[in-house]
Amino acid sequence: MTVHPFRQVDVFTNGPFTGNPLAVVHDADDVSTDEMQTITRWTNLSEAAFLMQPTVPGADYLVRIFEPKTELPFAGHPTLGACAAWLDAGGVPREPGVVVQECGAGLVEIKRTAEGLAFAAPPTLRHEPIDDDELQRALDTLGLDADDVVASHWIDNGPGWMGLLLTDAERVRSIAPVGRHQQFVVGVAGRYFNSAGDLSDIDLEVRAFFNDSDGSIREDPVTGSLNASLAQWLIGAGRIGPRYTARQTTGVVTVERDAADIWVGGAVDVRISGSIDL
Repeated sequence: MTVHPFRQVDVFTNGPFTGNPLAVVHDADDVSTDEMQTITRWTNLSEAAFLMQPTVPGADYLVRIFEPKTELPFAGHPTLGACAAWLDAGGVPREPGVVVQECGAGLVEIKRTAEGLAFAAPPTLRHEPIDDDELQRALDTLGLDADDVVASHWIDNGPGWMGLLLTDAERVRSIAPVGRHQQFVVGVAGRYFNSAGDLSDIDLEVRAFFNDSDGSIREDPVTGSLNASLAQWLIGAGRIGPRYTARQTTGVVTVERDAADIWVGGAVDVRISGSIDL
């Protein structure tokens, strides 16, 4: 049995216990891939991250990211959560002001912001129109009609995202998935066109759906990878401005484009700190 430092982090939080939780195992260089997958399933969270020594020049650490079924080359909330855990454990970046993460998608830059932390959105792996039959199957599963969709596109940056822009935020909020689907990774967004009450500072409503092992549809709390690829798509197409705030379930994501990158960020809090016996 080996003992490793362990943290559980609340990512994109909008107050205590409102973000997407992430399990982080430190000093995981001696942990096998099978063990990482087993630990991830055991945590019963959407993802777990395993911090290791970097293997390429310029990186501050290497992270391997797992969801219960498989390893992911990149995911957004594990990127910010792993960085927060690494900093909380005393990590010091090689270059002041920026942390460089090594992962399956390459090197990802992370910076501190007024809200917390933000990562530079990595390039999409698949950016193309969606086949009509595939789109219709997704709409059927989500209980949507073609008239509900303003635009659709593949916006995959690792997990496999299909992106749907709906007529407005209220239609996004009303989605109630029906049936089952064996290959389903769909992100849905809709604009707020009227400011009212506590929604006055929110521009975009986002929801993320994926299939479980039995084909049932689950919803992810707050999804960094989806918000990153949505931003690249929607800003690039001129459908939303270069700076906006998105709400996904109870969490909040901030997006800002500068001259070089699109930065996706939010508040990140370490909630549990201790050790895990492997």
